[in-house]
Amino acid sequence: MTDPLGPSVFTLPVRVYIEDTDAGGVVFHAKYLHYMERARTEWVRHCGVQLRAGLESNISYVVQTLSIHYAVPARLDDELLVTAEPTAMGRVWMNFRQRVLRKDDKRLLADADVRVACVALDSARPRRLPDNLRELLEQHRAANTNTDSSQE
Repeated sequence: MTDPLGPSVFTLPVRVYIEDTDAGGVVFHAKYLHYMERARTEWVRHCGVQLRAGLESNISYVVQTLSIHYAVPARLDDELLVTAEPTAMGRVWMNFRQRVLRKDDKRLLADADVRVACVALDSARPRRLPDNLRELLEQHRAANTNTDSSQE
C-alpha cells in the first residue's frame, strides 16, 4: 500500500477518548473539527510561528469555509493521524486539506477542505496574512511544486 500521507504532509497523532464519543463509543462529528484545529495549530507552531506573538500584534484566525466528508467513524481508543496540508493562499486567507486516518491501517475516516482567514483581533475585520506566515506558505507551495514535477 502506498503511503497516503506523503513526505511533506504535517501529521498530528491523536487518541480518541471517552469525552470524544457518543454513548455507543463513536466519535461525535464535531470532534473531528477539534482534531483538525489542533493539527493546523501544531503545523503553524512546528513551522516556528508564535501564535501568542500574533495575538499581541492584534492578529487572529477564523475558519471562513469548511467542507467535510465523513467516510468511516472513529471509535473509542482508536489512534488517529490528523493532517494539515496548506493548498492555496490569498492576501488574507489560506486553504488547507485535512484528513483524519486510523493509524494502524491508514483508513480514511474524514476528509476536509478548510479556508482560514486572518482577521484583526479587536475588530474581526480581514487583515493581510503576516509576512512570516506568507513566506512559509510560499515555501510549502514551492516545495510541493518541485516534488510534483520530479514525480512525473
